[in-house]
Amino acid sequence: MTQKRIVIDLYKCDQCKQCDVKCDYWYRPHASDHGILALREMVTYLVVCRRCENPNCVAACRFEALERQPEGHMQRYNLRCVSCKSCVQACPFGTIYPDTVPYYTAKCNLCVSRIGQEYPICIVNCKNNAIEYKEVRDSESEGLVIISEYLAVRAPQWVKESV
Repeated sequence: MTQKRIVIDLYKCDQCKQCDVKCDYWYRPHASDHGILALREMVTYLVVCRRCENPNCVAACRFEALERQPEGHMQRYNLRCVSCKSCVQACPFGTIYPDTVPYYTAKCNLCVSRIGQEYPICIVNCKNNAIEYKEVRDSESEGLVIISEYLAVRAPQWVKESV
């Protein structure tokens, strides 16, 4: 089954030194790249994070802004986070990128209300073509991980091997 989704290619996205993708989220129209940063952070925790049994990133956060969710992935709470980046330094695998932990982020609504009418502005102005809107098959042959009904990611997915 194929369905059109926003696809973030973290391989391409990580090549940019400074993300300048604009966001058209109507709650925060001047948030610049914060929408895409929130998406990058979310998909990194869902797909790339090693899900350590005793996560150093959580222990390093003095403000309890980073927590492991019942499903096993991490979540950062923006209202607690002061962007000290202690979690970035504490992660032994380097999966928490400093640029995805800003003091303030505006959540992304994936332009769900505009899907089918026009492309979201982030897709149109991403200079590195790291964000696309395309049909995605429910398979791993394309190297994609489906996150939700509207989002997929191409990323170096880490899977814990059982011993």
